[in-house]
Amino acid sequence: MRGLYAIVDVSVLQAKGLDPVEFARAALAVRPAALQLRAKDLGARESLALLRALAPVCRGVGVPLVANDRPDLAVLAGCDMVHLGQDDVPPELARRIAPRLGIGISTHTPEQLARALDARPTYVAYGPIFSTTSKVNAAPVVGLAGLREAARAAERAGIPLVAIGGIDLARVADVGRIVPCAAVISGLVSDVVDIAGVAERARAFAAALRSSAPAVEAHA
Repeated sequence: MRGLYAIVDVSVLQAKGLDPVEFARAALAVRPAALQLRAKDLGARESLALLRALAPVCRGVGVPLVANDRPDLAVLAGCDMVHLGQDDVPPELARRIAPRLGIGISTHTPEQLARALDARPTYVAYGPIFSTTSKVNAAPVVGLAGLREAARAAERAGIPLVAIGGIDLARVADVGRIVPCAAVISGLVSDVVDIAGVAERARAFAAALRSSAPAVEAHA
C-alpha cells in the first residue's frame, strides 16, 4: 500500500458540518490507497446505508473500501476489506465470516504487531505515531522510532504497514520517509471549512507522501 489512506470519520465530519459522501468524493480524487468508513456512533443500519452509498463511488475510481470493525457489514455492503481493532472479532473469525474479505489490523505495541503479522492480514496499521484527538482513550504514542522498528518487522513479514495517529501536513514527510502509506483523519479537515478545502488538503498529503516515500517499496 502506498500513499494516503483516507478515513471518513463520521463524528469528526459532523462536528465540521461536512457530508461523509461528499468528503469521500473529495478524498477519492487523489486515488488514495484505501478509503475507510469509521462510524463509531452510528447504528448498524445507518452504517450499512453509508457503506452502500460509498461502495459504488470507490469502485468507480478503483479504490478499496474498508469497513471499520464489522466484517458482516463489510460483506453486506460489498466492501473490499474490514479493519479490525484489538477489541474487535479476531481475524480468524472474520475470515470464517467472509473468506474473500481483505483484513487490516490496528496495532499499538510491538507485541500486538507481532501477533497481527502472524495472522497474515492484508495490512497492519501501527500507531499512534503522534498525539491524536481523533480517538478517545488512544494508546500511548509510539513516535517515529517506534514506527521505524514496526516497519522493519512488517518488511520482514512481507506485509504492508500503514502509519496512523496525529499525522498532519507538517509531519507527514517524516512518516513517509519510513513507510509509504499513512492514514489520516483530522489532518484532512483541520482548518478546513468546505469540501473544496478537503480536496486541496488530500492533494497536499498525497504529494507529500509521494515525494518522501522510499524509491523502492519492499512489500507491495
